[in-house]
Amino acid sequence: MTGFVLDIQRFSVHDGPGIRTTVFLQGCTLRCRWCHNPESIPRRPVLRYFESRCVYCGACEAACPHGAHQVRGRSHTINRDKCRSCGACVAACPTGALMLSSSEMNAGEVIRVVKEDLPFYAQSGGGMTLSGGEPLVQVDFAVDLLQKAREAGIHTTLDTAGHVPFESLQRALPYTQLFLYDYKVTKDGKTQIGADGTLILRNLKALHDAGASIILRCPIIPGINDNEEHLNGIAGVLRECPDIKAVQLLAYHRLGTGKYKEIGQDYSLADTAPMTREEKDAFFAQARRVIRPDIIWG
Repeated sequence: MTGFVLDIQRFSVHDGPGIRTTVFLQGCTLRCRWCHNPESIPRRPVLRYFESRCVYCGACEAACPHGAHQVRGRSHTINRDKCRSCGACVAACPTGALMLSSSEMNAGEVIRVVKEDLPFYAQSGGGMTLSGGEPLVQVDFAVDLLQKAREAGIHTTLDTAGHVPFESLQRALPYTQLFLYDYKVTKDGKTQIGADGTLILRNLKALHDAGASIILRCPIIPGINDNEEHLNGIAGVLRECPDIKAVQLLAYHRLGTGKYKEIGQDYSLADTAPMTREEKDAFFAQARRVIRPDIIWG
């Protein structure tokens, strides 16, 4: 079983309990305007271009079989419509200015990396987390990874937005000890995330009723969902799914902004600033008034 892996991040402490190895998989079913991994959205690898490393040697133009590169003097343009992410330019580039967003790996290779930190999982209660993108876009590969991790005695967490067929969640459920389930918006879903949210909520309720262990993760984006209407939406989810373990509010950040330029796209929230400490404290106080205060995580 093989799949496209964006990254394997070791010693992660924000993607589930304890010290974890987070495996990021290529592909997503949503189009969130604030996505900090935009290179993960397509289902196949995407070419990334790091302009600061480019020496304009033209090696990529000579190597590309599809004519996607044009280097003239100190100008390097990439025709994304022509690019097939074949990797010929990446192999030819002498400075690392080009790379593909993901590489094909088999499940055994991934699990071998994950197993390198078994002592840390044992000491901290950590394990492996699958993230993305949406890891269940590659459902066969994701389930294979989860099953192999459980067979090795490794705790498993799946970070999902839930916008997938419920069958995919059902297949993952026997091998997933914790779901980090994203609840992103209460209204304007099609505008903000590319989907109206109906499937997401239906799958969440079905997963909850199937006995899954769930933490609800809610990114808070200034000007989009930092309001009481969204907090009431979260409270409504908890009424429908009372056994959810916690609600984790995730503050907006701009760490992935530069990736948009690397893949030839504009970032639609370029003018959106993160909350100040005072704004964050005030929002958390409001959240605790609207939602059950005992399960709010910052």
